[in-house]
Amino acid sequence: MARGSPPFMINLRGIAASLVLLGAAAQGHAAGVTIGVVAPQNGALALLGAQIAAGAGFEIQQSGNTLVAINETCEDNSGAAVADALVAAKVQVAVGFLCSETLEGALPKLKDAGIPAMTISARSRILMEDALKNGWPLFRLAPADGTEAAKINEVILKDWAADPIALIEDGTIHGRELTEAVRNALEQNGLKPVFTDTYRPGQEQQIALVRRLKRAGATRVFIGGDRNDVAVIARDAKAENIPLSILGGDAMRAADQPLPLDPGVRAVALPEYAVLPEGTAAAEALSAKGIEPEGYVLPSLAAALIAGQAAEAAAAAGKPLQETLLGTTFQTPVGAIAFTAGHELAQNPYRLLEWRGNGFFPPRAPTQ
Repeated sequence: MARGSPPFMINLRGIAASLVLLGAAAQGHAAGVTIGVVAPQNGALALLGAQIAAGAGFEIQQSGNTLVAINETCEDNSGAAVADALVAAKVQVAVGFLCSETLEGALPKLKDAGIPAMTISARSRILMEDALKNGWPLFRLAPADGTEAAKINEVILKDWAADPIALIEDGTIHGRELTEAVRNALEQNGLKPVFTDTYRPGQEQQIALVRRLKRAGATRVFIGGDRNDVAVIARDAKAENIPLSILGGDAMRAADQPLPLDPGVRAVALPEYAVLPEGTAAAEALSAKGIEPEGYVLPSLAAALIAGQAAEAAAAAGKPLQETLLGTTFQTPVGAIAFTAGHELAQNPYRLLEWRGNGFFPPRAPTQ
């Protein structure tokens, strides 16, 4: 199953609130822009579907638009039926789409109907290549494949280029491919690591590894591995009095257990938008309605906001909706959003973040 972001948790209060929103929107009279919200309503992915429903439903209700909820099973060959339901409901634009399997079958029919689809999750590069080749109306609010590595390289070249760097990974497919992409890009920029290695994940201690890093002279290390392995490495380096600046990837957004992460460890990751300035007001409004602004909630709210504003602007200007989506910058709770000619996000959504004991936040400016 080709999905994007890692699973997020949502509590029962958030699920209940999303269902209330769905019911209220479905019972209301048709008004404004008709927006399809495609998300799992049952099964193993229902928790993620509830996040999509909560965020999009909140925005659609606030804007006075009309919501059409479509169940997404994420099964192979399920997309055509989803597209048929969207066309039958006369939606003008559809958001959500947790899974690539849905889009693969839906997009040809959505093209014929002139209904753009905005995915908040599917990251497949091949899917977007097929969409562009066939003229399918796919727009991606999720980061594309390769954007995580691109941001990591940007950070390393900006902040670490003058220092001895190590690259280590945990041997998993994701860890290995991410670290190899970083290594190749750095070497193309003339930056060669002083140490590279694959470590065994899930160990209670990594003292031998941090000692090898010290012998290699590394003072900065990128770790392509999960949060707990990074926590173990950071703890053992501190215990051995080995000064290491540590940077991880998006896998760092996980539960802070069993070993807490040391403050100061950094990650290139998607932020928790609710704690950022652009997301605070929307997060407070959601919380006031009993919706936890976590996971896919704010990105889905942003997708529905873009869908509504683009459809209204297109109608007012007498232009195709896709043209408006490509030619507009939208101010949303997840930041300013614009699409490239390739229907991808114009700005890399990954950010450099720092762990402060209770969450990842933008690094503080250095004191003078």
